[in-house]
Amino acid sequence: MEALTTAALLAALVVAGVVGYLLGRGRERARQLREKEAAQDEASLIRRRAEELRRSAELQAKETKFRMRESWEEEESRRREEVERGERRLLKRTEAADRKSDQLDRRRESLDEQARAVEARLQEVKGREEQVALQARETEATHAEARARLEAMAGMTADEAKASLVEELEDQARAEAASLLREIRDETQRTADREAGRIVAIAIQRMAADEAAQLTVSVVQLPSDEMKGRIIGREGRNIRAFEQATGIDVIIDDTPEAVVLSGYNPVRREVARVALTKLIEDGRIHPGRIEETVARSVEDVDQEMREAAEEVLYELGVHGLHPEILKVLGNLKFRTSYGQNQLAHAREVALLAGSMAAEMGMDVKMARRAGLLHDVGKGLTHEQELSHVEIGYRLCKRHGESEVVLNAIRAHHDEEPHRFAEAWLVTAADAISGARPGARREMFEGYVKRLEKLEELAMEQPGVERCFAIQAGRELRVMVEPEAVADEEMSKISDTVARRIEGELQYPGQIKVVVIRETRAVDFAH
Repeated sequence: MEALTTAALLAALVVAGVVGYLLGRGRERARQLREKEAAQDEASLIRRRAEELRRSAELQAKETKFRMRESWEEEESRRREEVERGERRLLKRTEAADRKSDQLDRRRESLDEQARAVEARLQEVKGREEQVALQARETEATHAEARARLEAMAGMTADEAKASLVEELEDQARAEAASLLREIRDETQRTADREAGRIVAIAIQRMAADEAAQLTVSVVQLPSDEMKGRIIGREGRNIRAFEQATGIDVIIDDTPEAVVLSGYNPVRREVARVALTKLIEDGRIHPGRIEETVARSVEDVDQEMREAAEEVLYELGVHGLHPEILKVLGNLKFRTSYGQNQLAHAREVALLAGSMAAEMGMDVKMARRAGLLHDVGKGLTHEQELSHVEIGYRLCKRHGESEVVLNAIRAHHDEEPHRFAEAWLVTAADAISGARPGARREMFEGYVKRLEKLEELAMEQPGVERCFAIQAGRELRVMVEPEAVADEEMSKISDTVARRIEGELQYPGQIKVVVIRETRAVDFAH
């Protein structure tokens, strides 16, 4: 019985040990499972964080790539524009060089023709010298015969006959000299007029003028009418920012796919046109972008004006111009007078003056320099209150231009006498460039008012009967009463009317004043 109890106790202990072992193993497995789940949760959290970091890195890389690509595209566009500008400039210089080469060829041919004409003239002079020598020998023989006949007929001595003959010959020589002098003077006048006309005609023929007309508005084309709303912006903030930055009025009306820029300052208007074109191409229109684009457009327009002035200097062969004068000269690219572009006008005057100087044997380079700078003051008239003559004179004098240039600037508007021959050429070239057909134009109302004012100024003079403005206002014919105005008073009336026109009217070119006094005697035969 005791053995059975012991065996049962042992069995119970074994079972208890096995159960305890199994319970311990169960708790250990539960603990390991909990640790494994915690490790898996932590691993999942780490994977999520890694995925978020990877996505953030990818987004940042894409943004950096986009910015770099945008910057590269802007740089590429800028370089492409620079290359295109360089190509256009090179093309213009090549064309200018070709034109200059053609002019040199024509000049060489003209010099060859002149050399042949001089050679022919020399041969003609030699023939005349031989003829004069023959006439002198004949005259000497005639004098000897006359002397012998006088001595035989009058019974005078040789000295007495000689004195009488000399006196007779002196009287004859005086009469012939007076007649010859009159003929030479008339021929000289005709030759001078003909030669002056020839020189002016040659200068005009050599000048192939480009006509340009500028208005007070510029039109910018739009890709679609939807762009008008973007230009105006929310509550008009974009258009206000644009007008404030440029100083130009933006007119948006019913015109399809177009916006009008209005302003009297041509440089500001061009800046506004360039800036608005860039904003339309870019598509991003807001006040900050507008200010940035306008600032860049100012630099682009300044560069364009500087390059235009440099091209004119290169074409004319004018060197050593001060940078400040060059900058003001570039402003003339967008400056007009009666519709005539002033940079083109300055170039044209320089070429005309240079051509006439070459024909007359004067300083061609100085004539071109003076012609180019004669109206340079017009580039600053919108900034200063003085006349363009005084502005240009002070600018050129401050930067060391020669007396010939300074005299040409003032003398071409008769503010001082012409002291150099080149100044006369500049005045003539300025009149030719401004007066040629198509060079300048003005509004019809202003044209009619100017003609009426011309006739009013003439009618205010005492003794004037009637007057007519003809030749499109370039000539004023004044008829005076013959009983009230004497012949010697006519020049006084023409001078008074001309001076009043200069002081009271604005007009292109020059106006000729002609005073006519006519007396008629009428009778009838019955």
